[in-house]
Amino acid sequence: MQMYDVIVVGAGPAGCTASKVLAEKGYKVLLVEKFKMPRYKSCSGVLIKKSMELVKTYFGEDVPESAMCTPTENRGMIFTNDEGKEYRFEQEGLNVWRSHFDGWLAKKAGESGAEVRDGVVALSCTEQDEIVEVSLHGENNYTESARYVIDGEGVVGTLKQKITREIPGYITTFQTFNEGSIDLDPHYFYAYLQPELSEYDAWFNVKDDLLVLGVSVKEMDKISHYYKHFISYMEANHHLRISRQTKEEKWLMPHIRPGCRVDYGVGRILFAGEVAGFLNPMGEGISAGMESGYCAACAIMEHFDNPKMACEAYRQSTENLKSYMQRQWSLVGGMAGTFREME
Repeated sequence: MQMYDVIVVGAGPAGCTASKVLAEKGYKVLLVEKFKMPRYKSCSGVLIKKSMELVKTYFGEDVPESAMCTPTENRGMIFTNDEGKEYRFEQEGLNVWRSHFDGWLAKKAGESGAEVRDGVVALSCTEQDEIVEVSLHGENNYTESARYVIDGEGVVGTLKQKITREIPGYITTFQTFNEGSIDLDPHYFYAYLQPELSEYDAWFNVKDDLLVLGVSVKEMDKISHYYKHFISYMEANHHLRISRQTKEEKWLMPHIRPGCRVDYGVGRILFAGEVAGFLNPMGEGISAGMESGYCAACAIMEHFDNPKMACEAYRQSTENLKSYMQRQWSLVGGMAGTFREME
């Protein structure tokens, strides 16, 4: 058993950013990821302009071509509200595979000095005597210790549930990858907010010539109902033609409620990314994950010997991030009745 300065759980944007920032400043960092890298996550894989800028700022270079898919250029989002009105938001962006993108982030964290272990599950953590002991499972069960833990494990938040005893609310997403054709510009991400198409939102985008179609629901047994309605809608309105489905997948994302509650942490354990509650509309969590991970790392470095001040500094440094998130949700709330409570 070694003593680390910080153990980071989850090799997504939040965890990798925090690990890199801490390691390059000389802190002894362990980054653990429960899946084998490169890990896969069901995600639109669209990097908005803000995400691209954060990558440049935190990692010192642009996203590599190896992480991208075609069409590489994303030109923005197009929303259709519950009354069929279209809203266009033009913005520079990139189209990536999350497995390759997250793998690159983890590689950069490792190059900066963080120890990266994949295929390792964080089972629990306990704070005592100014130390946090983390129970891990890889090939066997063992324990590592650190002065701090940054929990960036994502939506399910196993550690957080054990610490706070809170059961979060989830939205279930379902999407398919298909060969076929459609009369839509592949350079945009399309979101449909009509209540007859989903219980949250439905979407379409293109990745490596595959048509990605998905719906999100509050109750899993309604996936088939809404997905069939969405496919029929796309066939009637955009001449969708599917010749072959190549893959389907389900995932979870946090159900963000009015006020956009954020849980910053408990004692020497800080939460970052989705597990903290940082998530923008349509599941855009990459930029929020990176920014919150960076803020958590900086707060720990600034107040390493005072966890109360570290947590407060983290809260203060993410006020603009939370305000941005609230404005984004309010914007969507003003567009469609589906999200009216967020206005």
